[in-house]
Amino acid sequence: MEEGSEFRQWDELIPDALGLIFKKLPLEDILTVIPRVCKAWGKAVQGPYCWLEIDIDEWSVHCESEKLERMLRLLITRSSGSLRKLHVSCVNNDQSFAFIAENAGSLQNLVMRRSEISDSIVEQLAGKFTRLTSLDLSYCCQISTHALEAIGKNCKLLSSLSWNMHPLGSAFKPSHADEAHAIAKTMPKLKQLELAYLRINVECVLNILSGCPNLEFLDLRGCWDVHLDKNALVKRHPKLEILGPQVVMGVFERRAYFDDYYSDSDFSDYDYMDYSDDESFDGMWDDEDIELRIYEGPDNMYEFGWPPSP
Repeated sequence: MEEGSEFRQWDELIPDALGLIFKKLPLEDILTVIPRVCKAWGKAVQGPYCWLEIDIDEWSVHCESEKLERMLRLLITRSSGSLRKLHVSCVNNDQSFAFIAENAGSLQNLVMRRSEISDSIVEQLAGKFTRLTSLDLSYCCQISTHALEAIGKNCKLLSSLSWNMHPLGSAFKPSHADEAHAIAKTMPKLKQLELAYLRINVECVLNILSGCPNLEFLDLRGCWDVHLDKNALVKRHPKLEILGPQVVMGVFERRAYFDDYYSDSDFSDYDYMDYSDDESFDGMWDDEDIELRIYEGPDNMYEFGWPPSP
């Protein structure tokens, strides 16, 4: 830069400004390319500014459980207690959920679809999510009445809940009436509620509408035992929009819906990890065939198939 120029160099930007810029990049670039540009940028992605919002939902669907757990620990640790939004799928052990809970002091938006977390761990740790306003536990089949009650009692700011089921996933469940009652009893501030393909009836819905008077949107797709008098509902709840229960999906929408629920374990994944802080991985990258050019930094992101930066 020429002396006296009114423009600043990129590496002179303050870390929070860099974080706002970097978070618009793909996660792969943030973890593998940015740290090698310069020390200032590397320091920025190591700090919390890039990780106030973490969205690895698409990547996590096709990721092995162990790799997903390590990625969650890496990114959440970098957030330094400032995590506000987390979108992830297929969290298949209670230990990962417990780690999320221990770092949920600032968390407001949590999406954990298709996760095999137990009812008991959610009930035990729901008190850690006191700032939560939006929660999506769709396709989490082990969640039931006790967990939902604990969420409602502890997450007093909750205004949006998604607990959708897959048609095949709920086929053998005789009823979700107890779960619907738990929602109605403990979540009075809800404005948006999604309960697609739950085994509930009209009584359950009316109970929810009575207990959640601020509801503006209710998703009842596939709740075939619900037969509502929509004219009466419009009079009693003029601001309420109801989707379903009789919603016919087109062939492409049905295919997307099933693909969204079922993941292919053979799908190639972008498995990227940063082990620079883990002594147990020392020497892992000592390969004579690996050549790093232009960028400088730790060799920590290429074990899982990502090519090195040019």
